[in-house]
Amino acid sequence: MPPNLTGYYRFVSQENMDNYLRALDINVVLRKLVCLLKPDKEIIHTGDHMVIRTITSLRDYVMDFDLGVQFEEDLGPVDGRKCQTTVSWEGDQLVCEQLGEKRNRGWRHWLEGDQLHLRMTAEDEVCVQVFQKV
Repeated sequence: MPPNLTGYYRFVSQENMDNYLRALDINVVLRKLVCLLKPDKEIIHTGDHMVIRTITSLRDYVMDFDLGVQFEEDLGPVDGRKCQTTVSWEGDQLVCEQLGEKRNRGWRHWLEGDQLHLRMTAEDEVCVQVFQKV
């Protein structure tokens, strides 16, 4: 049975965000700004339904979805694209596949103790973020 990810998580660290954003064709000014942000995550996990809020001082991004059901995700606030997105479990990891213009786009969330890990991919770039449960 997969873990319940419900909780509020504070930003701890990130690696390789600039190169990940470059792979998404984000301009240099926005890349520098995003790299300075320290986002928090709020996850509400109820059965097969999830809401993941990424909270920053600039703007929030909300994903509201049913597990295993493909939906059109509007990534306009991120990079101006739309993707066909499916989120499902692979063992204890929550895995998101975002099909669209960019190859190998998606992410994985998993818990290690009371830390939430996020691994984001686009093209050949990987960004890893870590959050601490509050």
